[in-house]
Amino acid sequence: MEYRLQNMLLLAILLVSEGFIGLQAQEDGEGNDTWAGKTCTCDCDSSSKLLSKGSSPSRGQEMDCMPECPYHKPLGFEAGSVTSDQISCSNEDQYTGWFSSWVPSRARLNNQGFGCAWLSKFQDTNQWLQIDLKEVKVVSGILTQGRCDSDEWITKYTVQYRTNEKLSWIYYKDQTGNNRVFYGNSDRSSTVQNLLRPPIVARYIRILPLGWHTRIAIRMELLLCMNKCT
Repeated sequence: MEYRLQNMLLLAILLVSEGFIGLQAQEDGEGNDTWAGKTCTCDCDSSSKLLSKGSSPSRGQEMDCMPECPYHKPLGFEAGSVTSDQISCSNEDQYTGWFSSWVPSRARLNNQGFGCAWLSKFQDTNQWLQIDLKEVKVVSGILTQGRCDSDEWITKYTVQYRTNEKLSWIYYKDQTGNNRVFYGNSDRSSTVQNLLRPPIVARYIRILPLGWHTRIAIRMELLLCMNKCT
């Protein structure tokens, strides 16, 4: 419950600040569809309903609610708008020779050809893939694939996040307070989607493999939470 309250507080702060920015952008004639203006929150009486900003659910509803994003937008791994310097990994200084073709920046959804994925040089649970979003964003989902040209993929993983590099990493928790385990792929080509309920409010995201088939290998995309309430 303490984790959920902390996450709700972070989300509320971001919604208020971006709501103000979105209002200012509208006054200036600009558009902003990422958690700005008509922001959303859960109606805890019915998981199928959403309340727009300005609605007034009871205090108890707000505390018990698990926010869920109604719409999602790819961050840009596949499109290329996520740059190579935003993606890093454990032991990156050891990626020489053959491994220099399988660096973290290759971990892009639907990437093809030689060097189509990130391959971990070591096969243990101390490995990680990190994404720097450049600013605090609301991340609502993770898409994963295996290596395109070989039967290698991640079968399960956990997630860490933080809002700036001076803070300690926080594990994404499940509703019981345990570190959430996300189930990954079972073949090299299928895309597995895991939505984050509640979403993560952070700048830095880490994917930590817990299980894999043959080798730790991943192509991926992050989803951003979008503001398109009806």
